[in-house]
Amino acid sequence: MTAAMELSSPEVMDVFARYVVPNYTRYPVCLVRGQGSEVWDAEGRRYLDFFPGWGCNLLGHCPPRVVQAVQEQVAQLIHVPNSWYIESQGAFAQALVERSFSSQAFFCNSGAEANEAAIKLARAHQAPRYKIIATQQSFHGRTFAAISATGQPKYQQGFGPLLPGFKHVPFGDLEAMEHQIDDETAAIMVEPIQGEGGVNLAPEGYLEGLRKLADDRGLLLILDEVQSGMGRTGRWFAYQHTDITPDIMTLAKSLAGGVTGGAMLARPEVAASLKPGMHAATFGGNPLTCRAGLATIETIDEGNLLERGTAIGERFRKFFLELSGTTSVIREVRGKGVMIGVDLAMPGAEIVQQLLERGLLANCTHDTVLRLLPALTIQDEQIDEGCSIIADVLRSAEG
Repeated sequence: MTAAMELSSPEVMDVFARYVVPNYTRYPVCLVRGQGSEVWDAEGRRYLDFFPGWGCNLLGHCPPRVVQAVQEQVAQLIHVPNSWYIESQGAFAQALVERSFSSQAFFCNSGAEANEAAIKLARAHQAPRYKIIATQQSFHGRTFAAISATGQPKYQQGFGPLLPGFKHVPFGDLEAMEHQIDDETAAIMVEPIQGEGGVNLAPEGYLEGLRKLADDRGLLLILDEVQSGMGRTGRWFAYQHTDITPDIMTLAKSLAGGVTGGAMLARPEVAASLKPGMHAATFGGNPLTCRAGLATIETIDEGNLLERGTAIGERFRKFFLELSGTTSVIREVRGKGVMIGVDLAMPGAEIVQQLLERGLLANCTHDTVLRLLPALTIQDEQIDEGCSIIADVLRSAEG
């Protein structure tokens, strides 16, 4: 492994071509080191990262408190099964519960696993009702129940037949949601902000309307906050921008500061429907993840990073709104906190490639949306540097 870290990017790519399943489209760069909002490749080139860890590195690369927690924990216990108690898992669950609605936590390893757990819990609690209404343009993961819940056919192609019991309605349309409810409906499942779908914010009153609809019809409300949770929107969770609470909420990505981790939170009376033996995750809630998660929460709290996330979002929003007045390439600017989408009047993949060539990492989703998920720890001068690059690339593309 030490020798592999000394290979050039082309040499690493050759190893991948021979030994790694080619299910990802990868950029021709081998990253070897990161710090904050900067990363370096095998050739020593620096990149400014506006999309760290695909949304997992909310605190940037190698946040000091998380690094220290993992270093300490790996020398004590790396993994113990969930047939035993560990202090850090209980403490992590308590920290999440205290920052959200009154709940209990189940730990797993990813957003897809968290959503699988939520779907199983909803069906178990509402049996014999089993149907779940989700939304178009949603994304809930790559496992079978998760892609069945996902409202984007491109993620489902080639994997049919899908899991039965899922219906999809337009995001933001309360009337369409109500129309799909029948006697077999168990739950409503939505993202407060659709990430993969194009950074689409829930319309004003939408989540409140879903909560009332769920209450009136005896349904569970599941909020997928895999991408929007853990402070990304300037609140611990995106639903906290409203006055409602869900029955079940799913988390992952930035849950543990870049370390693998997922969680499902639920009201105690709902969580009680998962009896021993009904569901599990072998590595879920392991000591490394829980210590990293606690360190993540401590870093956000002590650094006042929720407030910082709001300020970062406003700085980006101001830049893009001003830029939109000078170029026709930008159609709309959407987002909240450090969850930012810029809808372009052209395909975004080529823009992302040009940004990469200029030393800036970003993402394109939903074909035309330039998506940025910068770290809560990014500095103003780094924001300005990256925005200058974006402005140059977009103006060049327009020309």
